[in-house]
Amino acid sequence: MSWLLHLYETYEANLDQVGKTVKKRGDREYTLLPISHTTQNAHIEVTIDEDGDFLDAKVLTKESTLIPCTEEAASRSGSKVAPYPLHDKLSYVAGDFVKYGGKIKRQEEAPFDAYIRNLQEWADSPYATEKVKCIYSYLRKGRLIEDLVNKQVLVLDEQQQLIEKWDKKYEARFEGKPEIFTSGAAEQSSAFVRFNVYHPESVDEVWKDKDMYDSFIAFYHDRLGGDDVCFVTGKQLPVTERHANKIRHAADKAKLISANDNSGFTFRGRFKTSREAVGISYDVSQKAHNALKWLIHRQGKTIDNRVFLVWGNDSGPVPNPDEDALDIVKHSRRELEREPDTDKPYAGEVSKAIDGYRNDLTYQSEVNILVLDSATTGRMAVLYYRNMNKELYLNRLTEWHASCAWEHRYRKDDEQFVSFYGAPATRDIAFAAYGPRASDKIVKGLMERMLPCIVDERSIPKDIVKSAFQRASNPVSMERWEWEKTVSITCALIRKMFIEKKEEWNVPLDKTSTDRSYLFGRLLAVADVLERGALGKEETRATNAIRYMNSYSKNPGRAWKTIQESLQPYQARLGTKATYLSKLIDEIGDQFEAGDFNNTPLSEKYLLGFYSQRRELYKKKEEETKQ
Repeated sequence: MSWLLHLYETYEANLDQVGKTVKKRGDREYTLLPISHTTQNAHIEVTIDEDGDFLDAKVLTKESTLIPCTEEAASRSGSKVAPYPLHDKLSYVAGDFVKYGGKIKRQEEAPFDAYIRNLQEWADSPYATEKVKCIYSYLRKGRLIEDLVNKQVLVLDEQQQLIEKWDKKYEARFEGKPEIFTSGAAEQSSAFVRFNVYHPESVDEVWKDKDMYDSFIAFYHDRLGGDDVCFVTGKQLPVTERHANKIRHAADKAKLISANDNSGFTFRGRFKTSREAVGISYDVSQKAHNALKWLIHRQGKTIDNRVFLVWGNDSGPVPNPDEDALDIVKHSRRELEREPDTDKPYAGEVSKAIDGYRNDLTYQSEVNILVLDSATTGRMAVLYYRNMNKELYLNRLTEWHASCAWEHRYRKDDEQFVSFYGAPATRDIAFAAYGPRASDKIVKGLMERMLPCIVDERSIPKDIVKSAFQRASNPVSMERWEWEKTVSITCALIRKMFIEKKEEWNVPLDKTSTDRSYLFGRLLAVADVLERGALGKEETRATNAIRYMNSYSKNPGRAWKTIQESLQPYQARLGTKATYLSKLIDEIGDQFEAGDFNNTPLSEKYLLGFYSQRRELYKKKEEETKQ
């Protein structure tokens, strides 16, 4: 229950944000909901005057609206009559619904009767505002549909009944298709209606009026069930057995907490009732779930319905563990160093960027990491949760970006490719291990597995490193840009793996290393650069070194003989320009220990040697060109 407590504390720490609608991520809106409230897409807006009479109405297009909500209404389905307290569908709010052809299933109580009775109780309570009284005063007249028809918001057929679905035969009569049929409502009778009140002393719209929020919260609190011990706070509070859905999005039916299995009794053998298993107060459940929805919409990442969420309990921002070094630096608003000469300067920039999140740290500063997913449409689970000190979290993040780091050139900034040094993003690691066409199911699984490696300093799973290494060693199976990206990401994973074994390998070329795999990698890089230089810029085909790379990693001695023989015509074509590279091949060959030049398969280090040697040669070529 610790995750529930920390979400509740997050809500309490952000009370000033309650009810505020913010636009972000492509103009999508999100709101920290008040308790006892939810959101619905409204199709019709009706305005009442201060005397409780109809004033105006208009059609909306799926406009998200903050509405008061009871526990029963939040979980209503099928033919169950459970009205929302104020804004609701036409069948609930219109007293003349049946008169105009509305169909109601056989129920103990008509939807409008239940709705208007509940609204009257609120309007007659000491908590009611003038706006609630105005809306009740109008709706009890039972003429909503009549007014909407007169305003041409709703349309009738020849029998003066609501037209359920639009038919082109009505086009001439109505001079085109009425707006209500493009609002998003499946039928006129299912349109969702929200109410507003023109009141000169209260200019806020009803669904944005804080006094309206407070009015319903106070009214509904008096109607909650008996007190019991809340397992989250330890206090005696009104408890609930109905918990929120719509956690990831408006159509999400999955719940994190549910105990409605009274036939299979999943808790049988341990507890007599579900409340004995766990008791959660209404206040805590509402605030925790509303905070979770708010955080997911504001900063969560969703892949194939799996949610990855990181947030802090203080007011400061928190770097995301699945970001790469470039994003860390950009988000810290530090100047990006585009072309570092070595790995050192940029690594320092990443460290400084993370240090920037340490401002105003207190001993209470904490970070929460939460992963959610659902196996069925009705049940959701917490797959991973960590709550840790923010200082420790930032230290772990710094260590990750220092150890799983390499030079990368696949990111763009201002439409130009930039070089950066640091750890790759977890999604890019999935790209390297399984390819760009890997399904979201595979990507989300890898991201979940990588989180403990970053946050808890666990080793990267060997199968991920092996898969990336095999793909990087098979360049002919992918386009060049994809292979280059795969190689640099794989090198980062390999470096991390060897650091855990107390071996340090870096991007700059290590000319003193006598490791056979590293030396074989260097030879392959020289062969690639030599042939590429002879082919020229216009020739884009793969070099022999690249074509034989897969077999070279498995049988280096034999494959090198083939590659070296294929180099001879290119060495002749380059003439004296090939002298340095030919000499370098001899120098690398001299560094092999006796008996190491054989067909034993190469370790992952060969890829490090290949990258570093090729980088060194191209860097030397650039310097010569500038001179």
